[in-house]
Amino acid sequence: MQMPEKNKRSNQKGERYRPQFCPGKTTVAKNRRNYLNPDYRLKKIRDLTDVDITKLLGFRAVGEVYKSAHPPLDETGEPDCPIRQIVEPTPGAKAGDAIRFIQFTDSIYFAPLMSTMRARLYHWRFRGCDVGALSGRIPLEMRERDLEAVVKQLLETEIFDPAVNAVRAITVHGHSLRLDENGVMFDAKRRTLYSPKDNCVYYIKDQWGRTLDAPINFGRKADEEELKKRTCAYRTDNVDFKEDEGEFLKTINGVYESRVRGGWGRELPAAAKP
Repeated sequence: MQMPEKNKRSNQKGERYRPQFCPGKTTVAKNRRNYLNPDYRLKKIRDLTDVDITKLLGFRAVGEVYKSAHPPLDETGEPDCPIRQIVEPTPGAKAGDAIRFIQFTDSIYFAPLMSTMRARLYHWRFRGCDVGALSGRIPLEMRERDLEAVVKQLLETEIFDPAVNAVRAITVHGHSLRLDENGVMFDAKRRTLYSPKDNCVYYIKDQWGRTLDAPINFGRKADEEELKKRTCAYRTDNVDFKEDEGEFLKTINGVYESRVRGGWGRELPAAAKP
């Protein structure tokens, strides 16, 4: 569900625009660039079935038809609009699907993906999405069949570890708490179960906290050293922000100055002059 090539930006010479995504030379900066870049193929580390996804989201029964918010676009027709002619509707929008959501909570203890980067990843990689960015949770709203398609990518790849990333529609608390003795993030709803026998994390409840008829195996959790290699968060006990600080501050200051001068013009008002 990446953006079609024709919709990607290019310059007057026809060369494709290549964003930097994130400055810096550390592994954290590299991870950020990889995760945000829609051309980078996220590494798949587990397999989940469509049935698993449907049960985890908890909006419809397995095999149930998608609920609709309006008739299919082919039946209703669309108004004459130049934007509608440029932007192709997603499969869910074409079918008239209702809006559904998934919500993630990401631990501050070396989770591969965390709140601000997760929000940016959604906007770079997915079409037809509405994203909320809060300190401890990130809701992602989409048409239901579109949502199910992207959820597999979010749960099966390197950006998700079942011990420090979690799917929680409600009662999300836990991202800033210390991990338990097994290295698993706190969950008041106890949606997951860690098995020391196989080092695997199982979802025994859906994102709402309702008990599943059968556990969903999310596979082995990564150890701390592996998480430190995959995380995109700066921490003083891993990769310190100071290692990339120079280029970061230069970039941020450049953006800030451009916004100020772009808004006020090169001749700043007297009140804004130093």
